[in-house]
Amino acid sequence: MPSRTPALFNAPAGPIVGWREGDLLHASGIRYARAKRFHPPVPEPAAKSPIQATKPAPACPQVADPLLDQVLGDLFTELTFSEDCLRLSLTLPADCGPDERLPVIVWVHGGSYVSGAGDLPMYSPAALVQEQRVVFVAVTYRLGLLGFLGGEGAAPPNLGLLDLREALRWVQRNITAFKGDPALVTLLGHSSGADAIAHLLVAEGARGLFRRVIMHSAPLGLSHNRLAMNQAMLRATGALPAHAPVEEVLAYQERAQRVARRFGLKGGMPFGTQYGAYPLPTEASVERAWEAAAPEVDVLIGGTAHETRFFAVISPTLRLLPQVPLLGPRVTNLLTALSSRYIYLGPAHAFAHRHARAGGRAYLFLVTFAPAGSDFGGAHTIDLPLLLGLPEQWAATPLLGQATWSQVNALGRQVRQHWADFARTGTLPASLDIPGVLRVDQVTSSA
Repeated sequence: MPSRTPALFNAPAGPIVGWREGDLLHASGIRYARAKRFHPPVPEPAAKSPIQATKPAPACPQVADPLLDQVLGDLFTELTFSEDCLRLSLTLPADCGPDERLPVIVWVHGGSYVSGAGDLPMYSPAALVQEQRVVFVAVTYRLGLLGFLGGEGAAPPNLGLLDLREALRWVQRNITAFKGDPALVTLLGHSSGADAIAHLLVAEGARGLFRRVIMHSAPLGLSHNRLAMNQAMLRATGALPAHAPVEEVLAYQERAQRVARRFGLKGGMPFGTQYGAYPLPTEASVERAWEAAAPEVDVLIGGTAHETRFFAVISPTLRLLPQVPLLGPRVTNLLTALSSRYIYLGPAHAFAHRHARAGGRAYLFLVTFAPAGSDFGGAHTIDLPLLLGLPEQWAATPLLGQATWSQVNALGRQVRQHWADFARTGTLPASLDIPGVLRVDQVTSSA
């Protein structure tokens, strides 16, 4: 392991003490805002004394998911949990020249708006930063009931989205101190993180905070007609304790999730953005808002070939279906194809085509990577190790089947190159095919 030596960044936020490790510089756990429980974020004022940025950002408190742990392992071994989680972390090359300005990639993690954190080790950007000379910013924000449930007479909705907007404002003010170019900010999100990015495109006060977006597996098929479910969840929780221990609050979250199950597929992601609540437009006007934003933002959007197979494999009920003689595997494949198209792939196709028709540059991708020997195939999250992470986080998961990390890393190098090219220029080849890994096509206004 390379030794750590201190590194000082003189930023508008104040003097920030990070560290150098090998050929990378890091500054982690920097507070971009503070927020009282169920209140909007307040930007962090500039510090006069040095900010110690040598520990990972704490994760937002959340309810453990044993099914997820079976696939991905214990994700939080190196992290703490705290409501004081409005933090971000930066990674950049150590050999930047004095006047160098690098493209910036801001990572918005997924987890159905209820789990995850920006600084999970499985999201390590080391390879991406080393190979592509980008500045990587990982954001941690409020989740679940703390960040995405609210309504009339209750907490404001969309608090987690406001957290992300505040983080992007911090990036605009401070990124030049980390050799980043504030005019070349690309948002990169997975799953609910990609869904959040789609809605930042139309969020009041977010215009100009980013130039490009890359959205992996955004569950946009679940983003509409959520009002009845949100209201049922609010009735189930009742008045929420503003000062009780956070464990008590999370118990209310589980109650809300149980009520949401009767709303079908949407109940699989009960927390999320709410239209018509600040800073989002109404549901009836959101498509027009996306069209209005299109000329100013380049879009790269897509998903994996068999998105919902991830959930079919880990679900105690659905995992029995393939064992049914004759029809079981066929029914499983049909349900996976239909649900993947409804939740992820169809809405991505529609988003890209609407964006292009409205005058924006748009690319549509499909990750076809499906490791041999894996029950998951080309499922949700199989794209992540092609971009982020280190072998100790990914090699032991059943997702990769018989694939070795050296094989995954070699394939991932090609994906990282193209994604960084998009962050630099907003363009990719009109048609790109990496056999067995990835297909990308530019969407035109006439398509």
